[in-house]
Amino acid sequence: MGLRYSMIVKDLTLAYRLGTTHHLSPLLMKARRLGLTTPEDLERLAVARGLRYYSQPGETDRLREEASTYPASIGNPSVKQFSNEDLAISLLSLNWPFSQNRLRMGAAMLAATGVSPQRLARLAYQERCESVLFHIAQCGQKVEPDQSFWTALLNEIPSAKTYPPDVLPHLTRFVTMTGFTRRGKETLMQWIRPLPVLSA
Repeated sequence: MGLRYSMIVKDLTLAYRLGTTHHLSPLLMKARRLGLTTPEDLERLAVARGLRYYSQPGETDRLREEASTYPASIGNPSVKQFSNEDLAISLLSLNWPFSQNRLRMGAAMLAATGVSPQRLARLAYQERCESVLFHIAQCGQKVEPDQSFWTALLNEIPSAKTYPPDVLPHLTRFVTMTGFTRRGKETLMQWIRPLPVLSA
């Protein structure tokens, strides 16, 4: 029963969907030491760090309240303990069960203020998810061609493998879109990213 369950779980992972293997993840081990033991813990941390686009009504206030009462040791590490680069790449981990929403959250955290393209690339190499990062960076460059961040990130991972568009989220899943602007009817895309977190 245990072996069968383990095989079913592996068949549901992002690694399985991409046709690759699992590995022992140093980043997820670090996350677990800090109390981030499930993918949902990482998602909650992303919302607490300003990714309000994915929060339910009232969720952000609840997370901020929890952050003020729970010690870091049970899942609320500071940015110094677990950087936004750490958080973004851990959300993109191949070891988690496949989730389009989690990949979208990871893509949003990549664009957090102050994130280092070089550190992201190093972590992605360590975690064997360079191809996922490359796909997202290509999407980011198409949406925001004037943002040097995406170009710098692509320059750090130039040889990553690409996948068919039905495996990883389409570009439109990483953005907000509007059909009307002050200029009239037009399609305007904006990359979803965390907002500044206000002090309590």
